Amino acid sequence: MAPEPVYDVSVSIDEPLEGTLLVGLANVGLAGLTAVDYLVTHREFDRVGYVRSRGLPEITPVENGEPRHPMRVYASTQIDCTVLLSELFVPVWAADAFVDGVLEWVNSTDIDELAVFHGVPYPHGPDEHDVFSVATPEYRDRRLAESTVSPVSGGVLDGVAGALTRRSLEREAPPLGAFVTPTHPPGPDLEASLRYLELLETVYGIEIDDEQLRERAAELQRYYGELADRMGALDSQANPENRSFPEDRMFM
Repeated sequence: MAPEPVYDVSVSIDEPLEGTLLVGLANVGLAGLTAVDYLVTHREFDRVGYVRSRGLPEITPVENGEPRHPMRVYASTQIDCTVLLSELFVPVWAADAFVDGVLEWVNSTDIDELAVFHGVPYPHGPDEHDVFSVATPEYRDRRLAESTVSPVSGGVLDGVAGALTRRSLEREAPPLGAFVTPTHPPGPDLEASLRYLELLETVYGIEIDDEQLRERAAELQRYYGELADRMGALDSQANPENRSFPEDRMFM
């Protein structure tokens, strides 16, 4: 039997962390992870800690030949928020253990709010690319009372987002807002990440120059467009009655 997963948060600074904790995790489309990673690399953030996991398959990300922890904590002296990002996928069955470790750390800080970015590959129409919210009452009153972010109409939250939301409802965690947007496999959905960056500006007033990410998103869109054209040409040769592919990758 596999050991139960355990997560420990180690932070290297003595100054108290406060404000909002932004959480971006590896899931389908990598939208939340990409958005918070772009934030910490384009604004005034320093890596101040990491999360150590035991009982899960390990990965070690490498950048320019340098290894780094897959789950990292960043803080800023200019922006009133802390960032937790994870390049290690947390499966649904390990979500409670992950949340236990994170909340043990959060409750030892002055962090008083959680925002979770939860991209989901659910069916949607071409005009339904937007960010929707699931928020506990205190978070909704604090952050979304004057916002145009629409609430999720129904469904369930699973995994880390669901576990954190339940803990917040039971007042075991600070007020929480989970932000849901449709994501598209395969590969990173950079357009969904851009929607999260726009949300950070409208809800938190964090301004980010997203031009670099927009250029990458356009390049990726061209790539998938060319791939769809090649697939369509091959399919048309084999099945002349099928001559078109939808533009939205959700339906590919």
